[in-house]
Amino acid sequence: MKIADLTFEPLIEEKAIAKRITLLGEQLNNDYAGKTPIFIGVLSGCFLFVADLVKQINIPCEVTFTKLASYYGGTTSTLKIREDIDLSVDINGRHVVILEDIVDTGNTLSYLIEKLKLHTPASIKVCSLLLKPGKLELSIEELRYIGFEIENEFVVGYGLDYKELGRNLKDIYRLIS
Repeated sequence: MKIADLTFEPLIEEKAIAKRITLLGEQLNNDYAGKTPIFIGVLSGCFLFVADLVKQINIPCEVTFTKLASYYGGTTSTLKIREDIDLSVDINGRHVVILEDIVDTGNTLSYLIEKLKLHTPASIKVCSLLLKPGKLELSIEELRYIGFEIENEFVVGYGLDYKELGRNLKDIYRLIS
């Protein structure tokens, strides 16, 4: 599949994504039973993941979004974090679950966690659809729920983009090198 000037091949099919999200939802329902967590989606790549995951949640919850970026249209992280949308809800004393599309270096996620800790939530955990363990530069103890571990390769689809294209694809594709 061609997206802009690059070629991609299938990596994770829609059915596998849906099955894994159902299991993540069950874990979150069990772990947060009796609580009302607030799910914070990190835009833009997480929007499909958040939509599908919260449909699996059967406990009271709230959903909000923030927007951070470190890729800026390329295939590698610039390691410079740009904050486009500041969190507008009070998380003091709340159980926070950050919903990420992908964790690679962990720098953006670590930045967000430290920022959220300043607002004294009861707890912070992270649920990420994808994790690149071989690229992770930081140990993130809050990273509790992981959909799929993938190799250190660039991926698009299911919310993830290349030059803002490919977010609408139902499957996840990897760059052919």
